[in-house]
Amino acid sequence: MISRRRFMQQTSALAMSLPFGSAMGETNYAKNWYMPDEAAKHVRTWMVFGAHKAIWGARLLPQVQKNLATIALTIAKYEPVSMLVRQEDLPLAKSLMGDKVELVVGQMNDLWARDIAPTFVTNAKGETAAVDFNFNGWGKKQAYRKDATVSAKIANLAHVPVINTSLVMEGGCIEVDGIGTAIISESCTLNDNRNPGISKAQFEDLLMPLLGLRKIIWLPGIKGRDITDGHTDFYARFASPGNVVVSIDTDPDSYEYALTREHERILRNATDALGRQLNVFPMATPDRVREEYDDPDFAAGYVGFYVCNGAVIMQQFGDKKADKKAQDTLQALFPERVVEALNMDALAAGGGSIHCATQQLPRSIAEIK
Repeated sequence: MISRRRFMQQTSALAMSLPFGSAMGETNYAKNWYMPDEAAKHVRTWMVFGAHKAIWGARLLPQVQKNLATIALTIAKYEPVSMLVRQEDLPLAKSLMGDKVELVVGQMNDLWARDIAPTFVTNAKGETAAVDFNFNGWGKKQAYRKDATVSAKIANLAHVPVINTSLVMEGGCIEVDGIGTAIISESCTLNDNRNPGISKAQFEDLLMPLLGLRKIIWLPGIKGRDITDGHTDFYARFASPGNVVVSIDTDPDSYEYALTREHERILRNATDALGRQLNVFPMATPDRVREEYDDPDFAAGYVGFYVCNGAVIMQQFGDKKADKKAQDTLQALFPERVVEALNMDALAAGGGSIHCATQQLPRSIAEIK
């Protein structure tokens, strides 16, 4: 069972697309930016308390709001958490999280911080910047005018400059090891609803200097079956340089049954930016989930975990055997971290994961020292 966000259309008309940002200039290229591995030290985690009835419906809305609060409070045990929240939702957010999470008033359409918040990069000088990937509602499938402003808003709150690019993508499209390797699914990035007419080579030429990449491992993904067009972070994740977990669909009737096995084959035959063969750890999806949320659109997969300072925050689905196996795998890959398993069924019912709801602000090398 491996599914994701169905095509949830907001009742209002789709927002007009924003103009592309200017391409990154030579001065910024000379900064030697790179995107650290998620397991590197964080300053904080950014989240967005953005669920509302128009998208989530009356049944799911209160539960997904509680899910967001649970994620934030769990991460807050290990590192600071800042969360954007609408003015009208501030009393509810305060009642759920108190003063354990920093609440900042802002505007948004939905909650997916991984996609609408900036992707933070740093460099050897100890500088940090925020890449704005021109969020366009996963190819204009959902209203996004307010979501498209979140990246710049968070960059401003973090007191870091914004790096503009002509590329359109989301944070969930890309997975990095922090030493020059990325895993990216073609289905979402090389898609005319984001980057029309761009070739793989052109995409690489634009992206690699932005994130300090030297090697991209491409997964095919699949277009048009979910709102994301097959985000990378639902298929494969780096646990550390050289070590990759890959989701394996256990349902032979699923459209991703063969696809996830093709992803595993590609990764087992791939090398990283240093020329090393990858160690691949399959993570089978649960065979069943709790009945209340058992639906074809339910996002049942274990690779949507989030790594914060001192902990790994993962989802459990009520399949005791599969849940334990996934937790044991993550504990072995992150032996010095606590692995916390949470019931996030309402969030999964909307097609997302803990990873989709979070975005890390990494510490710079200067801060770590």
